[in-house]
Amino acid sequence: MAFNVATFKTRALTAVIFVLVMLAGLLINNWTLLILFVIVHFGCWYEFQKLAGEIDLQYKPVNSNAKMSGSLAGLGFMLWNTQLMDIGSLPMRRFGFWIMVLGIVYVAISILLEPEYKKGLLKYTLLGWLYVSLSWGCFISLMIYNVDGYPIIILTLIASIWLNDTLAYIVGSFIGKTPFSKISPKKTWEGTIGGAILAVALVSCIGYFVVNKSFLQMYIVVSAIAAVFGTLGDLLESKIKRMANVKDSGTIMPGHGGFLDRFDSLMVASVAVALYIYIGNHIK
Repeated sequence: MAFNVATFKTRALTAVIFVLVMLAGLLINNWTLLILFVIVHFGCWYEFQKLAGEIDLQYKPVNSNAKMSGSLAGLGFMLWNTQLMDIGSLPMRRFGFWIMVLGIVYVAISILLEPEYKKGLLKYTLLGWLYVSLSWGCFISLMIYNVDGYPIIILTLIASIWLNDTLAYIVGSFIGKTPFSKISPKKTWEGTIGGAILAVALVSCIGYFVVNKSFLQMYIVVSAIAAVFGTLGDLLESKIKRMANVKDSGTIMPGHGGFLDRFDSLMVASVAVALYIYIGNHIK
């Protein structure tokens, strides 16, 4: 795959904007965090349900409001995972819990109103909770791990995903020859391995020499998890798009497609990192 300067500029610019928007939403205050993830969760859920309709033509005629009903419960689950991150006097965990309950009731009502499609509606709602809501719930739960007021694991994860994606593209463009997977023909083993090694090395060095020397193991492991599971997340979304026979999940981001196209790696990697942190109890 030859290096395309114009494509790289578009991808890089969109990626930079994506990182800046993410950081602004995460770091300014809890209101910006709430607004950011309401938008991101809704966008990912909408695109997933749209893809599901393209894959399962019997599900396609289902009312769009019914398809989106599960997003409310998913959003509630995500907010329930915010833990101590209250907004003023509004306890986010309690707020998220009741939103989740309301969403589940909404799903039940939607199924009753669409009896001929109830199996499909239940199936893709559950898959949406697993793929979209659980992923973002895991991501946002990592916000409680702070160093000097900054969510160090979240920032390490975002930097790792961004660097791995960018470096894999660059390495693959120059020396990539061996196809990595039929699911994503443009990926190569050289680009995937080279991007992962460089991303882990860069994140670990920046974390150690610039941020905080105490978390070297975390920098190495989180960036490695991001490289491996970020790639798996990208392949998973590519497989879903192939099944739906579409090129992109959406068109909101030039050079990257839709919400799922941009966040696919981060979503799956977030689940893996959360398991590493919680099961291993590495950061207290």
